[in-house]
Amino acid sequence: MSRPFIEIVEVGPRDGLQNEKAVLSVEDKVDFIERLERAGARRIETVSFVNPARVPQMAGAEEVSAALPRRAGRARIGLVLNLRGWDRAVEAGVDEANVALAATDGFGTRNQGLTVAQQLDMLGQIAERAHNSEGAGQGMPSLSATISVVWGCPFDGEVDEGQVTAMVRQIASLGIREIALADTIGVADPWTVRRRVEAAKKAAPDATLRLHFHDTRNTGLANAYAGIEAGITVLDASCGGIGGCPFAPNATGNIATEDLVYMLDRGGFDTGYDLGALIETAHWIGGKLGKARLSALSRAGGFPVIAG
Repeated sequence: MSRPFIEIVEVGPRDGLQNEKAVLSVEDKVDFIERLERAGARRIETVSFVNPARVPQMAGAEEVSAALPRRAGRARIGLVLNLRGWDRAVEAGVDEANVALAATDGFGTRNQGLTVAQQLDMLGQIAERAHNSEGAGQGMPSLSATISVVWGCPFDGEVDEGQVTAMVRQIASLGIREIALADTIGVADPWTVRRRVEAAKKAAPDATLRLHFHDTRNTGLANAYAGIEAGITVLDASCGGIGGCPFAPNATGNIATEDLVYMLDRGGFDTGYDLGALIETAHWIGGKLGKARLSALSRAGGFPVIAG
């Protein structure tokens, strides 16, 4: 009997690195991505098309993309915040452009200089460009969207469910097939996750929903479980649990890919990842960042323990 499959989108090279003090070279970033692919990652956030003066950790997006030629069965994702970012993503030849929007004006104006209404207008312009180019043989990236601070904003506080579902509905109306809901500062709880997922499904029944959790308050895996119980089949995670947002005070890393893979494997799900290779990669990136044993699995290892 086959095991149900959960897709894990690896975000370590982008969301993971963007808030770390260490700035890796292009060569180290490419090495990190290739190690993740050897560990089983098939869909990876590789770069962010943002201003390197604001986020120096994300410098070299074009160089990283050029070193990762397109391969069948792989999807390299570039984060986009505006129209200029979309143009850069197209020029760089990424497989997918993920447009980030904030659920609140407070976060949107600080992160992108745009209110919610302005962000949605910007997304509409990007979607129009993307859809007009479909089938034109130009190798255009596919388009997805992420709504940040869905469960709480560091500037505006609690986020109303209706506010989120209205955004989900409008994004889906633009023909965007996958929408990620992100707990950017790690304030969600499993019960609210389930309710918000159910509301988003009603708002966009034909869209694929993806979840993105930070483990700031140690609820990340519980929230992932709640999402899966609510029918989610796509989750973001970051090898080693590295990450955070430069514009979200006190936000720490994402849920660790290896911790999530372990939980899902024990629960009877397939992810396509090699847990041992993931743990090895977590040790490697921890060394590059000057941090040891970042995640629970990188400290404890899997189970049953395989004798060496």
